[in-house]
Order: sequence, then C-alpha cells, then structure tokens
Amino acid sequence: MPKGPRGEKRPADVIGAAVKIAKIATGEIEEDIATPEKEGKDPAAVSMGKRGGKARAEKMTAERRAEIAKLAASRRWRTKGPSN
Repeated sequence: MPKGPRGEKRPADVIGAAVKIAKIATGEIEEDIATPEKEGKDPAAVSMGKRGGKARAEKMTAERRAEIAKLAASRRWRTKGPSN
C-alpha cells in the first residue's frame, strides 16, 4: 500500500485516495498520522535526537568537517575488490 510523505497509509487507487481525502476534509474520519508517542518512543528522546546533529556540527571545526568529508568520499568511491 502506498504511503504518504509522513509514512501514513493511503489507498493505492486514485478514486480510493480521493474518497479518503474527501472524508478527512469533511471530518467524517480523522487522519491517522504516526507520532513518536504512538510508536512507543519517548518524546524527550526524540527532541534530543533532532538537536544532536546540529549541536555536533556547531562544535566541530571546519578542518574536522573537511577531514570527515574526505574520508567519506574516499570510502564511497573506492572499488569493490578482493581486498575491500
């Protein structure tokens, strides 16, 4: 079954999708959007995880970011051979 931009389940056919959207718009049914709470995750942990990458990037020097980028590029472009 196709999924929407936030992972919600949507009908596979066009008419079914149109009917579901019309029912949501008229309030006949509620849209079921997955939230971290519904998935059993701790909201505080989710918010910390969203901030982690940004905080790490702010602390890192430009030289260190360049070093990490070079290492990633070299690993991405190396050939797959018997020694790798």
